[in-house]
Order: sequence, then C-alpha cells, then structure tokens
Amino acid sequence: MSDTAVRPVSTPSAAPASDSAPIADPGPLGLAGFAATTFVLSAVNAGLIPKSVEPVVLPLALFYGGVAQLLAGMWEFRKNNTFGATAFGTYGAFWLAFAFYVWQFADKIPAADAATATGVFLLVFTIFTAYMTIASLRTTAVLVGVFVLLFLTFLFLTIGELGSASTAGTIGGWLGLATAVVAWYGSFAVVTNTTAGRTILPTIPLGKH
Repeated sequence: MSDTAVRPVSTPSAAPASDSAPIADPGPLGLAGFAATTFVLSAVNAGLIPKSVEPVVLPLALFYGGVAQLLAGMWEFRKNNTFGATAFGTYGAFWLAFAFYVWQFADKIPAADAATATGVFLLVFTIFTAYMTIASLRTTAVLVGVFVLLFLTFLFLTIGELGSASTAGTIGGWLGLATAVVAWYGSFAVVTNTTAGRTILPTIPLGKH
C-alpha cells in the first residue's frame, strides 16, 4: 500500500480559525453613534432648540451613542486597536451613564448642588479626553480634529456648570456641534473609502497607532 493511501486529505477550502478571520472596521459605527448623540445634545446646549426637548437625547444616548458605540469599542479590541477600543468603550459608557444619570438620579440631587454634580461628572471626561487628544496625534488628522474639539467642548461645559457660567455652556454647545460634524465626516470618509476600495475622502494619516 502506498503512503498516499493513508495520508490525511487536505482541505484547502476550510474556513480560517476564528481568531485570525478579519472583521469589518467598527470605527465608522462608533463615530456615527457618537456624532448623532453629541449633535442633538449640543443643539440644546447651544440654544438652537428649546431645553424642553432634551429628553429626546436619552434614547439616542442609550442605544446609539451608548450601546452601539460600546459594541464598536469591543470590536476594536478584536482588531487589536487599543486607541479605538479605549475611546469608543469610554464614550459609549459615558452616554449610557449620562442617560441613566438624567433618567434616574438628576432629580434626586438638591437644586443647589445640581450644577456641581453635573460639573464633576463632566470633569472626569474632560481629563480623559485631554490625554486621549495627545494619543490621537498618532492617528489621523480627522481624529485629532474630533478630539481637540471634544476636549474644548467638555472643558467649556465643565466651566459652565462648575462656574455657573451660562455663556461658557453655550460655547460648549457650539463646539459640540463642530465636534459632531467632524466625527460624521470621519465616519463618512471611512465607509466611502472602504466601499470604493480607494481613498476618496481623505482622513490624513499621521502615524501608526
């Protein structure tokens, strides 16, 4: 009997192991969820729409800015992208925490302390965004733009709450709108470029992250 009779049959068409199979880029989903929720809340903060419609932010914060962005962060872990996983994971959790805070706890805080409570909440994410802005310098120009604008947004909103400065809060709202537009562009660019298989909308890579 020849050795070929007992040699295992090769299976070149077998699927690759799951831990090495490529997955789609979760970045555009995370950026889109972040942009949409930021846009609506910022429109309220900027005074473009009345504060009475602010509750519409809650479902967006829970499901699009929150759950969808958090999932994008977990998929970034799968892609071995530490920056994307940390950013989307944190901001997804931020929107979930924000929605839960407004929904369940805001009315339990004494009116005299409400601004301080919100200000401290925002301060935590101002600090996080500050060091993520530095880390973003090794990503793309679009992401740097998002993080610089987001840092300024959080900074002015924090000042507005802790310093009882309504003008600072309004400026924070306008900065948030700018942040949302740049984030939407980043999502649009990656989806378009990936679908087309070539660069149509530039994001301007700055270095390997």
